[in-house]
Amino acid sequence: MTISQLFNVANLFVLPFWTLMILLPNWKVTRQIMSSYLPFVLLAGAYLYLFINSITPENAQALSNPQLADIARFFADETAAATGWIHFLVMDLFVGRWIYWEGQKTAIWTIHSLALCLFAGPLGLLSHILTYWIAKTFFPKFQENEAVTIEEKAASSSGT
Repeated sequence: MTISQLFNVANLFVLPFWTLMILLPNWKVTRQIMSSYLPFVLLAGAYLYLFINSITPENAQALSNPQLADIARFFADETAAATGWIHFLVMDLFVGRWIYWEGQKTAIWTIHSLALCLFAGPLGLLSHILTYWIAKTFFPKFQENEAVTIEEKAASSSGT
């Protein structure tokens, strides 16, 4: 598989997870899939492969004491750029999964934060933190009621 093909496969690989979290967050299948670490293991494996193939003695030396110009030269290489991109894919999906589970746990709306996280990870994280703060500050009773409802649903679906 070429670097370009691996890059394209990784880009497509994450889309079903984002789609489920954004469009079908309360579906039992979404919860089951998002409880797995397998997607992260697979993406991290692709990252490791690319990382190993992108490191040269010169790159390792430059990255050991990073300067902006050195980083720019490093990412000018196609393999290094693909490595960096898959790094973003792994970390953004991991943060998105955290946002998803926090939304499930607290019943706070996360669609906007997940969409932002898909396209600009740190902005999605910031959005969720602000949404959580607003909900907690201005709607504390709603959050308590919703959390109880979710716990009751979880307890009834597990048969306890």
